[in-house]
Amino acid sequence: MNSLPAISLGSDHGGLLLRKGLAEALRAKGYAVLDRGTDTEASCDYPDYAQAVGADVTAGRARFGVLVCTTGIGISIAANKIRGVRAALVQSADAAGLSRRHNDANVLCFGAKYVDLPLALLCLDAFLSSEFEAGRHCRRVDKLEA
Repeated sequence: MNSLPAISLGSDHGGLLLRKGLAEALRAKGYAVLDRGTDTEASCDYPDYAQAVGADVTAGRARFGVLVCTTGIGISIAANKIRGVRAALVQSADAAGLSRRHNDANVLCFGAKYVDLPLALLCLDAFLSSEFEAGRHCRRVDKLEA
């Protein structure tokens, strides 16, 4: 039995290659991956993939989500419109870990223009290995959910 949480991934055309690399690395580590696409480089709309991944996370099909577009900005905005999603756009492992520890982030976002696969893997490892610290941070996270 696999004790690692399921992770949902999605991207538009701009994040396709980075998402595929992340999915491959997660599978190699034993994670169940829900890959929500896109599967081609044809232009498509990032909100569709944010919705699919956000639905997986909020419904409990996946513990965490990962989203990628060209800059990460649009897809993180779209994800944060979904009730129950706390998406963090990161460009460093430190920020990724802090997003979990202080913000209880459940979706990690990348901009493929700014983050390559090795850096994204470092960020993802920091994110997945961090736990929410609760305490004073609960008050702030509760305000995000209100």
